[in-house]
Amino acid sequence: MASVGPVAAARETLVLDPAERKAALLRVIAGARRRLVLSLFRCDDFSVLDALASALERGCEVEAILTKRAKGGKKRLKKLWGALEEMGAIVTRYGDPVVKYHAKYLVADESTAVVTTLNPTRKCFSRTWDAVLVTPDPAVIKGLLTLFRADAAGQPLPSRRPISNRLIIGPERSRPEIHRLIAGAGRSIQILDHKLSDPDLVGLLRERRNDGVLVSVIGRHPMGAIEPHGKMMIIDGQRAVLGSTALSTLSLDFRREVSVIIEEPALVRRLTTAYQQLSARAGAAAAHLPGDRIA
Repeated sequence: MASVGPVAAARETLVLDPAERKAALLRVIAGARRRLVLSLFRCDDFSVLDALASALERGCEVEAILTKRAKGGKKRLKKLWGALEEMGAIVTRYGDPVVKYHAKYLVADESTAVVTTLNPTRKCFSRTWDAVLVTPDPAVIKGLLTLFRADAAGQPLPSRRPISNRLIIGPERSRPEIHRLIAGAGRSIQILDHKLSDPDLVGLLRERRNDGVLVSVIGRHPMGAIEPHGKMMIIDGQRAVLGSTALSTLSLDFRREVSVIIEEPALVRRLTTAYQQLSARAGAAAAHLPGDRIA
């Protein structure tokens, strides 16, 4: 596994607070001068749409990939397509007949990338657990742009142009990469994922628990005013995976997903602290896996 370079890592920003997540996203959009590429699964926050419109007005090219299908959202998707096209953005409706475009990323001026767990919606900016990573890592930026170009053209990921090992891109790489991370854990696996259900990965987690690895899962547990949404996994307190990828068969095998591996100690510590706070609310239930018999 390639490690994050010290310069890139030191300049990465992790944002967890709901209001600050929105501000961070708007700052990246506002800072773009030449080109913005982004994926959108859902978006109903007008400040984000206004920011994209402002980018177009100052001469910045905006290209967006949108999914054709989202649960309960066909009319809203059509409105979003129309709004973006009316602004002057270049909109691609992802054409795969099976794969839904669920990835959540943005690249500004080929110099800054955002990988996030959230959709730019009023809900995700106010009452969900989500995270935003802003990074200048050239390998991550290049990988996301390679992905965007391939998906916009309806082409498979290029085999001759390797994508950064920090990026877990599904469905091509999700299952083997996540399997490898879980199998390689030596002490602990902490998972935040209310959709954990894939039989093979649940079985692997049970095996690792039997091996003596501490396995903790926060799924649909009470979080107070916060609703579960974002997906995160922390391995041995040293490496975190953050993004759109859920540990469900649908997400692993049938959706375009993007997650990023974080190895910068300060950022992993912040995520670990956030996880521990949520775990305290879940209590003993965090030790249970789907299918466990509970006395």
